[in-house]
Amino acid sequence: MTYESIIYEVEEGVALITLNRPERLNAWNTRMAAELGSGLAAAQADDAVRAVVITGAGRAFCAGQDLSAGGDTFADNPNANPHEQGTPSTMPWDVSKPVVAAINGHAVGVGLTFPLTCDVRFVAEDAKLQFAFVRRGIAPELGSTKLLSHMVGLQVASDLLMSGRFFSGTEAAQIGLAACALPADEVLGAALDWARDVANNAAPVPVAVTKKLMWENLRSEIDATFQQELRLIPWLGSQPDATEGVMHFMEKRPPSWSGSVTEGMPDMDV
Repeated sequence: MTYESIIYEVEEGVALITLNRPERLNAWNTRMAAELGSGLAAAQADDAVRAVVITGAGRAFCAGQDLSAGGDTFADNPNANPHEQGTPSTMPWDVSKPVVAAINGHAVGVGLTFPLTCDVRFVAEDAKLQFAFVRRGIAPELGSTKLLSHMVGLQVASDLLMSGRFFSGTEAAQIGLAACALPADEVLGAALDWARDVANNAAPVPVAVTKKLMWENLRSEIDATFQQELRLIPWLGSQPDATEGVMHFMEKRPPSWSGSVTEGMPDMDV
């Protein structure tokens, strides 16, 4: 694949994947998702790669879903496959090597749920982080309801996911979402140092076995949640509140929601 939305480099046993749409604050689209999947698959297939670091070009890590489609942003086809819905074909949890997220700046929506699927996160202290989904009229994806609860506990996950509020990189480290918070210009260096230490000093097969053991119990829960998401999020995306969630944000006004919990809930059963 010819990369347009990412940069893929390998040096000293570490694959560095850089989200490369800085003019859009690295906003997520299907092209970026496809290229990320390709880059992660390349890292998985290359024995010379012992660890992977993912970061963003410019001042943001990823500002979330590209909203250039306006009110139709989340109006996905319910029959689309997950890759057509913007899910990478290879995820960090599929890679048998450590995958580190170097969150060098703002991370919103999928720009924050995607790092949850990595093994370790380093974050800029002043980064603005937000699971913005409920404020855009949709629900969290990439298994984040399970992953975040596992990482930080149910109460903290409920606070962040159900409110959709902003929080800082410093708070992310305090609650255990990130390994540490650093000045923005130190984040990538710290992530690369960690990855190089693994590449130079940890045996590759035991690392792969350790990662598999850590993820395999979680994966069954995540996979079940993921299947629900593939059905529920497109349904939510077709509702008026998904249009309102984008338009109130773009028009910088308070939202006017119309959904009814008593009359308008989707079927939650798998």
